[in-house]
Amino acid sequence: MTLIIDDQISQFGIEVEEKKIHGNETELGFGAGFLVPHTNSFGHNFRDYEADSERQEGVENFYRINHVNQTYDFVKRMREEYWRLNRMEMSIWECCELLNDVVDDSDPDLDEPQIQHLLQTAEAIRKDYPNEDWLHLTALIHDLGKVLLLPSFGGLPQWAVVGDTFPVGCAFDESIVHHKYFKENPDYLNSVYNTKYGAYSEGCGLNNVMMSWGHDDYMYLVAQENGTTLPSPALFIIRYHSFYALHKAGAYKHLMNEEDKENLKWLLIFNKYDLYSKSKETVDVQNVKPYYLSLIDKYFPAKLRW
Repeated sequence: MTLIIDDQISQFGIEVEEKKIHGNETELGFGAGFLVPHTNSFGHNFRDYEADSERQEGVENFYRINHVNQTYDFVKRMREEYWRLNRMEMSIWECCELLNDVVDDSDPDLDEPQIQHLLQTAEAIRKDYPNEDWLHLTALIHDLGKVLLLPSFGGLPQWAVVGDTFPVGCAFDESIVHHKYFKENPDYLNSVYNTKYGAYSEGCGLNNVMMSWGHDDYMYLVAQENGTTLPSPALFIIRYHSFYALHKAGAYKHLMNEEDKENLKWLLIFNKYDLYSKSKETVDVQNVKPYYLSLIDKYFPAKLRW
């Protein structure tokens, strides 16, 4: 049968085929057929922040600290500091290898090194969208900004690197996970920032909106400033893939322009693979490495400033 996955995808008319598979998986036919598990590696629903899991207490505490500290002024300082790209020079693949030591404390679905998540996502998309090589590479690099956790990149705390992202400089939408903790954020009572539009205007474009600081915004800056030839939807995916208030709840659409609306179609597709590939079997890194090295060479310079 034909299944519309959620309201955000249905409004763009993106349909998938659902076929029940044995066990706890469903085959969603985005193309060749992506196997989607019903539960994550902890046996719970994906992005279930209420489940009684060994990670839940730590995840909630993470978001408490994140929501208190992600202010407009903090984000402005971080963007100014990291826009210099003076931490290191290295290739995309070298950065991928650095992520072997990174685990995301905000993720209720995964506690494995990030390199496997990147390859799982990329390979799942590659199977279903074989002709969209830019999308394969986008999947590989979308989380590379998590190197901000490493000492050589400033050793930022987890709350300033990972987790769901959201605009700062305007009201915090109630759809944001653990919204209650925003009441302790200095911007919450600031009349300049706590209205629907805040520092922005209707249809101003998300590129003109300050997002909470983290790996998404950092990798977007790295790709953009190093002159990548990836298309606009790729940069949109990189910057907003953790913006769940938008692509799951439909919040903040009043800030989007027409280009954002077009790019959102690709983000909605990408998000399914980003989320549901988190419990699949590991990828043979050496086997797929030559393919991804060829894509890196196509879309990026040999060495990037980070």
